[in-house]
Amino acid sequence: MKEALRVGVLTVSDRSARGEREDESGPALGRLIQRLGWAAVVSAVVPDDRRKIAALLRRWCAPSAGLDLVLTTGGTGLGPRDVTPEATLAVVDKAAPGLSELMRARGLRKTPFAALSRGVCGSLRRTLVVNLPGSPRGARESLEAVAEVLPHAVKMLRGGGH
Repeated sequence: MKEALRVGVLTVSDRSARGEREDESGPALGRLIQRLGWAAVVSAVVPDDRRKIAALLRRWCAPSAGLDLVLTTGGTGLGPRDVTPEATLAVVDKAAPGLSELMRARGLRKTPFAALSRGVCGSLRRTLVVNLPGSPRGARESLEAVAEVLPHAVKMLRGGGH
């Protein structure tokens, strides 16, 4: 896929959604997306609410949204309000566990805490959804771990190149 990926960035955070804390992870991903030559088309912040996350994923993965990739950041840990993986699994058509495995494997080279990430990946229609950790560093490093394969994954979703 030679054209730039069209990306949506969804920050999942109760405190950021309430305005109590600035969203740092979403903008950090936006800067990395730009460096990768992709286009950050839309971004939003939602609370750790399974229904709200799922509804936005469905909307952003609709053909009319025109997104190739949706990145979520936050809500992937073991905390009682961490529900991003569950919301993602509720809406994706196909799981892509190899992407999550690759992110965790790369993360484990730097910290054993990467094993605590429950992020999942999958596709809904022709859009790829990738859950990333909530910290700016964790989100960046996880995206960097899979960035090389994402354009090919999107191409495959569109029916090309095996």
